[in-house]
Amino acid sequence: VQLVESGGGLVQSGGSLRLSCAASGFTLEYYAMGWFRQAPGKAREALICISASDEIRYYSDSVKGRFTISRDNSKNTVDLQMNSLKPEDTAVYYCVQGAGFWGQGTQVTVSS
Repeated sequence: VQLVESGGGLVQSGGSLRLSCAASGFTLEYYAMGWFRQAPGKAREALICISASDEIRYYSDSVKGRFTISRDNSKNTVDLQMNSLKPEDTAVYYCVQGAGFWGQGTQVTVSS
């Protein structure tokens, strides 16, 4: 199993970023996928997940209405669209497979 995140970077407050997770080594359509993040000095935080049947569940009220998740099983990708970004969204963002595999993370920095 391999999960590779991309799309992170530096963005101004109020801006948008789209993170992508390239999945390989398993059949994506059979698994729930999610995104976590870890800010400096803080514990990892679950954000959002999408089930194998495309049901979306938010785990963090702080991103509800601003972030959304989508999957493309034909491309083996899971995306996280992040809008209205705030400085407190600065963190390393991780893609997670439902069986517990994690990507290496991608840094998102939001400047004020």
